[in-house]
Parts: sequence; C-alpha cells; structure tokens
Amino acid sequence: MSELRIIPVPTRILTEDDDIAEAIAYYAGAEVTRDDLVCCAESVVAVTQGRFVFPEELDISAAAEFCCRFIPDYGSLASPHGMQALMDVEGKWRVAAALFAGFLAKLVGKNGMFYKWGGKEAAMIDDVTGTMPPFDKAIVYGPAEPDLVARKIAARVGAFGAMVADVNDLKRSRVVGVSGGVDGAPAARLLLDNPFGNASQKTPICIVKNYRQYQEGHTA
Repeated sequence: MSELRIIPVPTRILTEDDDIAEAIAYYAGAEVTRDDLVCCAESVVAVTQGRFVFPEELDISAAAEFCCRFIPDYGSLASPHGMQALMDVEGKWRVAAALFAGFLAKLVGKNGMFYKWGGKEAAMIDDVTGTMPPFDKAIVYGPAEPDLVARKIAARVGAFGAMVADVNDLKRSRVVGVSGGVDGAPAARLLLDNPFGNASQKTPICIVKNYRQYQEGHTA
C-alpha cells in the first residue's frame, strides 16, 4: 500500500470574493492525484460563501443574554453575540425551547440534544477567534450545501474525493460535507490531530495522500 500522508496547504487569506474550488485548485492542485482526498476547514468554506456576521452588526436580545449562560465557556454559543447569531437564523423560541429540552434530556442521560434540536447551525457556528484573520473577529455560520461544495472541489482538482470538515484542537473531528464514493468516518479519524491551521498558519486545506487505498483497506 502506498504511504498515507497528510499535507497541510498554505494559502493567502481567503474571503467572500474567492471561489473555494478555484482557490484549492490554485494552491493545492499541483499536489493532488486521483488517489488523494482533499479536505477543507468548514469555516473557510463558509467565509468564501459570505456566511458570517460581525458582533457589532447584531442586536443582542435579552433572550440571548440569558440563554448563553447555560452553555459551557468553551462553546461558541457561550457569548451573547454567538447565541444571538444562532437565534437570528434558527429562531429565538426554537433555540430557547431546545436549550430547555436539552437540559431535561441531560437529566435522563442524553447529552448533546440541544445541538440536535436547536437547528443545524447550533453545532456549526464558530464564534470570534474561530477562524482565519480578519474573520477571527466575526461569527461564522456553517457552510451552505457542503456536499455540493465537496463534489465541486473533487471535480475541479481531479481528486479521488473531497471533504469539508469541522475539526478543532479538542480532538473533535466531524464530516460536514463529502463527495461521492468517500467514506467520511475513517477520513475524520485521520484529522483528529487537526492538521488545519486557520489562524496565522493560513493552512485551511490539507491533502490526504493515497487516501483511496487507505479507505479500501479500512472499510468493509
């Protein structure tokens, strides 16, 4: 089997004026083969789609001020502006009801239900400092149509596949979008050490070399 390697790819700062597939082709295309998986940080995909808001643009409600107190300090919704950003897209009453129901679910041993019931953005929003400058000063929503984005990336660079992933330094790795033929589960496990560098490193893209052979050997 060919050697499996993960190669972080440096870029310039990507903005809403960029097309993510074209940016990946420019910065990583020469490295990609038909055996490789191209991965991109979900927050950077969202930025290129213009899916972000700055805290000063939000009108913070009393409900957001109250509800954010029940989120752990490390969470993106623990600040009033993070919570308000969620309420603006998912609805104030839905979020508040999901928070209350999630608390009740915890009492019977079911954790994480708030993020299931609070709408898809509940688990996707990145608060300030969550992505590449200057968007570290913005609240970034999840990307739109991530599976379609992954398919476009794979087709543009001629890769075995592509994946949009939500990875952090807390050993959390989650598939947000994936192209056809790619099993996201083993790919997500490979990213647990977070090869992305969304801050000063400017490496929001990585190439998993020889992933096709790896997947064939790790799936039934």
